[in-house]
Amino acid sequence: MTTPCARAAAVLGCFALAALGLSACGNTPAPRPVNPSVATSAENVGGMRALIAAAKKQGTLRAIALPRDWANYGGLIDGFEKKYGIKVTVDDPQGHSEDEIDALRKRGSKPTAPDVIDVGDTFARQAAEQHLLAPYRVAAYDSVPVSQKDPKARWANNYGGYISIGCDANRVKRCPETFADLLKPEHKGKVALEGDPTRSATAFDSVYAAALANNGSFEDVQPGLDFFARLKKIGNFNPLASNTATVEDGRTPISINWDYINLHYADRLRGKGVNWQVAIPFDGSFAQYFALAVNKNAPHPAAARLWQEYLFSPEGQNLRLVAYARPVLMDAMRQDGTLDKAAAARLPTVEGTPQFPTDAQLEKARETVARGWAKAVSG
Repeated sequence: MTTPCARAAAVLGCFALAALGLSACGNTPAPRPVNPSVATSAENVGGMRALIAAAKKQGTLRAIALPRDWANYGGLIDGFEKKYGIKVTVDDPQGHSEDEIDALRKRGSKPTAPDVIDVGDTFARQAAEQHLLAPYRVAAYDSVPVSQKDPKARWANNYGGYISIGCDANRVKRCPETFADLLKPEHKGKVALEGDPTRSATAFDSVYAAALANNGSFEDVQPGLDFFARLKKIGNFNPLASNTATVEDGRTPISINWDYINLHYADRLRGKGVNWQVAIPFDGSFAQYFALAVNKNAPHPAAARLWQEYLFSPEGQNLRLVAYARPVLMDAMRQDGTLDKAAAARLPTVEGTPQFPTDAQLEKARETVARGWAKAVSG
């Protein structure tokens, strides 16, 4: 039985704790909002309204290596600017994943450092290991599949697709549909990658896909290097990095790239007389996602975090889908009714469930390609 003295002592104890700003009696007070530069969620800042207000006050977001024609970044940038009144600037739009990591490392806390990055998830793991990224959980973080995010929330995959072969049917008599087709003599000097596999996640994954098509595996990427060495030896490899301009003017009549990029070329260039055909090779079916992350030294930390929230929102994810990129939250959005069904219906059909290499396999493959690419295509 509680005595009056005991009850009085309990009450006095509560008053004493309250005087110290602590609480052990009744409800725990809400934590005090933190500076956006160290916030690990919108709630840390005081909620989405507070995050939006802080981001608007900063007024600017610095990004890097985001071409407007890549996975609908044009639409996403325009949508973000219109919705929040925050200006987005993009350094080195045609840069690659390694260029983004270099920028984080070299620019440090300078005002010219990028606030955010979009890189292949192999490069995201590398940046996390180098302590370049800020942990941040978007509102939809729990809905992102476990295999598509860092358990410490330093990065999360946002969109993805399948490696495909794009071909200018006006310049190539018989467009290739498989990696084996790329070796045919009529494709001499025509087969290009999106970049250097040691710096470009897309080109790296193209080598991985070539490995799968040539008796390799997630554990063994060497057959992919051997394939490109052979492609180089017979004269079919085109060393020019492909992009919209090289596709349009015919300098890269065959380009290995993501299906959403090649499909975008087909849509965009049709009116200019380019008959760009796209095939997902059944002999080297390879799917992968691209990761988003916040620079730990972001010059505009609130805008950086708000950008993440926007790209993982239903609005941002559906804008990806409009450009054929598969949103990482596609299954969750289908279940909750927020998926753009018309846009989803336009995606090319692929057979089977995509499989993904493990972290260890990715790291091993990255090291193999880094050591062997120059030798494979030298001479």
